[in-house]
Amino acid sequence: MTQQIIMTGADIDRSLDRISLEILERNHGVDELAIIGIHTGGVFLAERIHRKIELREQCELPAGHLDITLYRDDWSLISQNPIVRKTDIDFLVEDRRIVLVDDVIFTGRTVRAAMDAIMDYGRPRCIQLAVLVDRGGRELPIQPDYVGMTVRTAPGERVDVLLREKGDREEVVLYDSESAV
Repeated sequence: MTQQIIMTGADIDRSLDRISLEILERNHGVDELAIIGIHTGGVFLAERIHRKIELREQCELPAGHLDITLYRDDWSLISQNPIVRKTDIDFLVEDRRIVLVDDVIFTGRTVRAAMDAIMDYGRPRCIQLAVLVDRGGRELPIQPDYVGMTVRTAPGERVDVLLREKGDREEVVLYDSESAV
């Protein structure tokens, strides 16, 4: 099994610092801003970005997390008994600038499902997307606004984001097509 570490814990933290600053610059501060992480990979990253922005701006910023399982166009192919997690959005999304956060973007289907789910809560002013890793391979015309790292992957390769909140390692790993099972 061949694997390559493409981001260390320090790289991840540096990328999240930059993404947080870019969010503030693009939105001219925090007015009407909210951060929402997509289950599962985006939730921990969204919490980190949220904390960084709150500390920097000395403010309280709305944040939440979103389960998109039943909004996916392929959920019935994944499992007949999908695991549905809790969505927690305890603020009005109407007229807010929402920053969706996920760990990896590939086809764009997860983000499309997340946008559909957000619309069930109201009509935001805009939806922006922050991802730690953009691996290309889009099937839908969806592009992230904020990216930690771009890496082009070959068919069969896999990118895993390992975070301390889910285990003991903090890194992004690229697995080659032979080990991506």
